[in-house]
Amino acid sequence: MMKKNLLFGALASLVMPVALTSCSDSDITNPDKDSQESKGKFVFATTVQGSNATSYVLLTGDSLDEGTLSPVNNGLLNDGATQWVFYKNYLYALTYNQGNAATTRSYLLGDNGEMKARGTEYRISRFSSYGAYNDDILTMATGESADVVDGNGYHAMMLNVTYLDVENETATTNQATIVNPYLMENFLGNGEYVTLAGAEQSGKSLYCGAIPMGLSQYGAAYDNGKWIRKGYEHLVHTEAGGSGSGSYKAGELVGTQYPDECWVAIYDNDDFLNPTLVKTDRISTPAGRYRSQYYQTIWAAENGDIYVFSPSYAKSMTDPLQQTTLNAGVCRIPAGSKKFDDYYCDIESQANGKSFMRCWPAGGNYFLMVMYDRPLTQSGFAGTDLAIFDAASKKLTYVTGLPSNITSIGKTVFTQNGNVYIPVNVQDGYPTIYKINPRTAQATKGVVIEGASDITGFGYLEPQK
Repeated sequence: MMKKNLLFGALASLVMPVALTSCSDSDITNPDKDSQESKGKFVFATTVQGSNATSYVLLTGDSLDEGTLSPVNNGLLNDGATQWVFYKNYLYALTYNQGNAATTRSYLLGDNGEMKARGTEYRISRFSSYGAYNDDILTMATGESADVVDGNGYHAMMLNVTYLDVENETATTNQATIVNPYLMENFLGNGEYVTLAGAEQSGKSLYCGAIPMGLSQYGAAYDNGKWIRKGYEHLVHTEAGGSGSGSYKAGELVGTQYPDECWVAIYDNDDFLNPTLVKTDRISTPAGRYRSQYYQTIWAAENGDIYVFSPSYAKSMTDPLQQTTLNAGVCRIPAGSKKFDDYYCDIESQANGKSFMRCWPAGGNYFLMVMYDRPLTQSGFAGTDLAIFDAASKKLTYVTGLPSNITSIGKTVFTQNGNVYIPVNVQDGYPTIYKINPRTAQATKGVVIEGASDITGFGYLEPQK
């Protein structure tokens, strides 16, 4: 049954602009800054852990390569963010909040060299991934449709998109209709629903990882269980359970039945309708994973070629039927093409059986990768190593010159003058920006943020009035 005038799914990205009286507040990679004008500033989103409370401070500085800065009694206090996104000379604080409304707002660098909040605050619900297209930051999530319901009362899954226009400071959401319900059910033709990971623009096209999630209640019940593979019946939950991002409902089959496939959805624009679907069976799902967040692993090189990375996260699944047999690797969609070519590289074999959590472009044909410290088949793996992947030579090189007591790696990178920069957090020390030369994979210590416990984002802004 489909009701008329479809609006939003139960987890749609509801946006409520709220006019505020302002007081003087990838991981989309910043554009490469080959030369910095002195009036611009680097901006650091920092966390300060006090004895009784945690505070968040936007701090500005003149260099990534040297010196120390401190957020103590300095910078602009804010509410923090799940992900800080620098885009088109604005800074957006995207906040994920388990399906409940969360606060998103944007900031700019004032002509006095200090950070200030812009005048509008948005309340948007959960997002599992994000990206950008033209003037918009896009947040995306798959959730239940309010109006596409079967005879059992099961709701079909649909795509919810929020468009944050950074120049005009507006926000809109996709509106489902009977003609365009944005359904994600049976997206790949195997009955499973998908979510999207990342949104990488190359030319006018938008490339998104299509991540199979298994069978929803709607999909599992369809046509008396048509989409449940023979021998996989035990994977359908008979009762609700789990918690948080690991929760599930009775009648769901959580996790894909097809772990040895990689799918990319290519859209001609950002309306998220009528995608071209391309597939390769040389790598697995194209997304990094941490709880309910799906990290973008599809990136454009400087020449426009699209490199599709898979960490083979399905190796960590509990049931052998849902574990991939494929190693972490990378394939390619040439610039302007809508199909994979014969490019392939097995990254895992070059890392002694270890995979990666995240990756970003690092200039030219180089990519920076956050590597796990042990194989995904072992418990307790953590992303505390860095490596450079040279797509031209298909070579993975671990970064040297990093401290030995790393506790975590930052979530944003910045490229400048042929180098890539990333925050590194250490035990019993202050978070530090490290500069990495992609050609040598050598890291050099840069600016230190004294008094902070974490650098959750950083980038470069020019002042605005």
